[in-house]
Amino acid sequence: MELLLARNPEPDSTLPLLMLVPVDEGLVFRTKATWPRTAALYLHPVPRSDWPDDAEVVERIPLRSCVRRGAAIDVVADRGRESRSQIVYTTGRGRDMVFWQAPRTRKQARPNVRVPKARASGVPDLTIVVDAHERYPYRFAHQQVTVERRALPCGDYAVEHDGKLLASVERKSLDDLVGSVTSGRLRFALAELAALPRAAVVVEDRYSRVFATEHVRPAQLADGLAELQVRYPSVPIVFCETRPLAEEWTYRYLAAAWSWLDADASLLSARHERDPVQTPATPTTEPAAPTTRELRRWAVEQGLPVSDRGRLRPEVLKAWRDARA
Repeated sequence: MELLLARNPEPDSTLPLLMLVPVDEGLVFRTKATWPRTAALYLHPVPRSDWPDDAEVVERIPLRSCVRRGAAIDVVADRGRESRSQIVYTTGRGRDMVFWQAPRTRKQARPNVRVPKARASGVPDLTIVVDAHERYPYRFAHQQVTVERRALPCGDYAVEHDGKLLASVERKSLDDLVGSVTSGRLRFALAELAALPRAAVVVEDRYSRVFATEHVRPAQLADGLAELQVRYPSVPIVFCETRPLAEEWTYRYLAAAWSWLDADASLLSARHERDPVQTPATPTTEPAAPTTRELRRWAVEQGLPVSDRGRLRPEVLKAWRDARA
């Protein structure tokens, strides 16, 4: 089994080579190099008949394996160095595209960035509760965080206020995401997370990897994720490419949720009333928090700047409370 590269018989083409991939009846692409050594190579698919009978072959690469896996083709050359590569079918600029990449070029495509050390949302000392069942949890070693380990009713990382969950994040590796979507476990997890004032799912990989899964049809997995997002729009599923970036995103998401504590007071009160397990709140003379619609109507009457839809800033709720103090 060989991967063949020959000269393109069309002299005016910007892709001077033809590549014949031994998959199915043979796949033919136009390309510009014999291997993706420094960058991913664009492949332009052409009909099998475009491979000439008298092709001028410039390189023959013996292969140990050439197997289609979902939206990708794994190509393993029979040699010691530069042996592994992958042909990936994707979309870009509104059309289908094909790229040929090696592990080195894929690594270069990942973001080589340093996460910032500044406090998230200006919170000086954030306490994050880590679920006791997390086997390899985030340590938040580079963030200004106090970590507590104990069992959480839902999610893997959370912030609390007065013993009530304010926000929670469920962490998923790509393999765990695939398994939980196909088994239906993620549906139940999202249902629990949706009952919280703030919740999200963070995935330690790129969304494009969804289309390179081996044991599940990529379309089935993508449809499952889309359906869950439509069913539970308040719980976003965020792809963060790498584990360090997912950890950083989790930290900043929970800090942002903590900084919105005043705005979420009404949500916490409503959840507290629905949860019979928690201790009842101490009666207070503070006026009950209004609904978002009532608060927006009041702000407009007072001449305060508010948006027509979406969340309201904490300053609006504070102004409402000050006016009734």
